[in-house]
Amino acid sequence: MSSKRWRAAAQLIDQSKTYALPEAIGLLKQTATTKFDASVEAHIRLGVDPSKADQGVRATVELPHGTGKKLRIAVFAKGPAAKAAQEAGADIVGDADLIATIKKTEKVDFDIAIATPDMMKLLAPVAKILGTKGLMPNPKAETVAADPAKAVLAWKKGKLAFRADNGGNLHAMIGKVSFSEQQLTENWQTLLEAIKKAKPSETKGTYIKSVTLTTSMGPGMKLAL
Repeated sequence: MSSKRWRAAAQLIDQSKTYALPEAIGLLKQTATTKFDASVEAHIRLGVDPSKADQGVRATVELPHGTGKKLRIAVFAKGPAAKAAQEAGADIVGDADLIATIKKTEKVDFDIAIATPDMMKLLAPVAKILGTKGLMPNPKAETVAADPAKAVLAWKKGKLAFRADNGGNLHAMIGKVSFSEQQLTENWQTLLEAIKKAKPSETKGTYIKSVTLTTSMGPGMKLAL
């Protein structure tokens, strides 16, 4: 990214203003500063206390138009479930041998890991390796599935996992600059409803404090709520 290009893009955005969604999306397309098809990202500040276990925000949502990112999916399964997952489009499928390879090399070359319930106990030796990369299968993230083929299809189609970090901030990709304004609008509205639905019952006060939309390496803009 050229700093000159970024400064020119930033001049189009009034940092003291909150933008309505249609105007924000138009500006996102106008101010994208990369030569590649940049991601469109939403950064949300939540009014939760992350230090309290009952105020965690974590869920999944199926975006109507996907994220535009091609996911590499690994499935830990065996027998018919493994075969079905492979036929559904899983990039890597295995059981004990795959786990042994990850343990030996400490390398992972996938974006999502799905496991059948019976494989979870076998994953213990690589739990730390997968966990540090946010890839350990987890029922809350809907990556532990008795029907891994169905899970693979959902993730390939556009399923998205979101989770508030230790600062109470949530970051999610809602598409690509090449998406139409309608596609980005529908993806954002779907994500927003899912975030609202995931509001912890113990949360008091304003739940969604602010939203900033940006593109990869581009300037951000505040979104009117």
